[in-house]
Amino acid sequence: MRNIRNFSIIAHIDHGKSTLADRMLEITHTVRLERMVEQVLDSMDLERERGITIKMHPVRMEWKGHILNLIDTPGHVDFSYEVSRSLAACEGAVLLVDATQGVEAQTLANLYLAIDQGLEIIPVINKIDLPNAEVDRVREQIIDLIGEEPLLVSAKLGWGVEELLDEIIRRVPPPKGEPDKPLKALIFDAKFDEYRGAIPYVRVFDGEIKPGMRIQLKSTEKVYEVIEVGYFRPEMVRAEKLSTGEVGYVVAGIKTIQDARVGDTIIDASRPDTKPLPGYREPRPMVYAGIYPMQPSDFPLLEKALSKLKLNDSSLLYIGEHSPALGMGFRCGFLGLLHMEIVKERIRREHGLEIIVTTPNVSYRAKLHNGEIIEIHSPKDFPDDFVYAEEPFVRAEIITPSDYIGPVMELCQARRGVQKNFQYMDPKTVILEYELPLAEIIFDFFDKLKSVSRGYASFDYEFLEYRQSDLVRLDILVAGERIDALSHVVHRDKAYYIGRALVDKLRSIIPRQLFEVTIQAAIGKRVIAKQRIPPIRKDVTAKCYGGDITRKRKLLEKQKEGKKRLKRIGKVELPQEAFLSVLKID
Repeated sequence: MRNIRNFSIIAHIDHGKSTLADRMLEITHTVRLERMVEQVLDSMDLERERGITIKMHPVRMEWKGHILNLIDTPGHVDFSYEVSRSLAACEGAVLLVDATQGVEAQTLANLYLAIDQGLEIIPVINKIDLPNAEVDRVREQIIDLIGEEPLLVSAKLGWGVEELLDEIIRRVPPPKGEPDKPLKALIFDAKFDEYRGAIPYVRVFDGEIKPGMRIQLKSTEKVYEVIEVGYFRPEMVRAEKLSTGEVGYVVAGIKTIQDARVGDTIIDASRPDTKPLPGYREPRPMVYAGIYPMQPSDFPLLEKALSKLKLNDSSLLYIGEHSPALGMGFRCGFLGLLHMEIVKERIRREHGLEIIVTTPNVSYRAKLHNGEIIEIHSPKDFPDDFVYAEEPFVRAEIITPSDYIGPVMELCQARRGVQKNFQYMDPKTVILEYELPLAEIIFDFFDKLKSVSRGYASFDYEFLEYRQSDLVRLDILVAGERIDALSHVVHRDKAYYIGRALVDKLRSIIPRQLFEVTIQAAIGKRVIAKQRIPPIRKDVTAKCYGGDITRKRKLLEKQKEGKKRLKRIGKVELPQEAFLSVLKID
């Protein structure tokens, strides 16, 4: 145990975590040179293409007589729940900062997570080989932040990586635990194998785990027999046992990923009174969107695709729903927009399905007059009458060059943001803290932020709480009929602008009928925006050549009566394009 070091690498997205992990694997000879590829631990094609880490991958390395267990972490805000899992299995963290970018929003978010867990922090500046590296400026930022001199490395060229490995051995404390006590192992991740079931990734805190042993999952109290244990190099390598302080995997014929819950404790089935390790929050979906097959006949295939993705991604939620416009599909819950993007891409690539994804929305809460509090995941379920409604708020941290403070603050205020903090990190860089409604940032806030700061601002947020807001359901009526699929939940102050934009958009898409069609945006019974589509004019007098004017008048009157009757009994056929233009995001 004295020779084990469990650590992770935490950083903002694109600061070089995966590249640093590659160099460590290369230097410690964990992966043979002929098998070395870029981003070894990012096994999904999607991860390689986007240059991001989605799922974390543990790996065991050996260096100077020590066992180093690296638990790689994602850097994107949507996957911060994965970061919190990783850190619970570690004693130390390498804080990686890009020499060209400096400290960014997610650097801080992940650093605070690591400090909360009481980890030993080793600050490192990466990319020092680049011509535009600002090593002195970034060094000052890190010293101000944690009061320590950082190590300098170039993960790409391998400079300073050996010294970093030595520093990890020197500074990260060995794991604590009691080998003689009953088994306690924390599940920090799990994957699903078609032949061997759910395979939990564990960190053993007390005791040991070996094949033939009967184990119990504390939260479900289900008992299994261990078939195999082992560790990662980075592929799975079978071992005789996993001892106190070690990180590895357990194969025990667990049927579903839901049974191998993250944060759960594995104990010895013969000692059911063993107290569990302190678990941590289940990931909670914050963004909801509808996913529908392009071809209605593909609905069973979409259901199968989502159930397969759910096996490897416990944070994905989905329930079947029917839309009058798009047919049968699913209402899905995601951690954020990137998570939604990843799920969408995986359905397309891994299952070959063409899908429609509707505009995302957040979940709201409303208190009804009978005292019941309901959660609302779809605008059409928003009640007409309620005591009050609540929407989720987040604490957002924005780091921006001081040149762009004005435009960034204007953007936040336009999105109903309330400024909570403002401080200079150095003469050129500012940290802004805002409290914002989640609904205002899920769609295009990040793009707008990049636009007003010319790509320099970085952004991170965490869920704060639900707060009362003046929310209304904005209905769209076509020829007097409410179209449920086009309803939106919006703040009352913005209802007019959104309603006006929607009716204008629909006017340009709905084809003209033989009678006048009105399109209205309404809150309850009050119409706040309106457009009309004029009827098609047919020249009924075309066949009259000369003759008495009364003949022409008679034909026009007859046409007028016909149009009135059509308007009374006619139903507007809404083309699917009308729904897609309002609902679809891609």
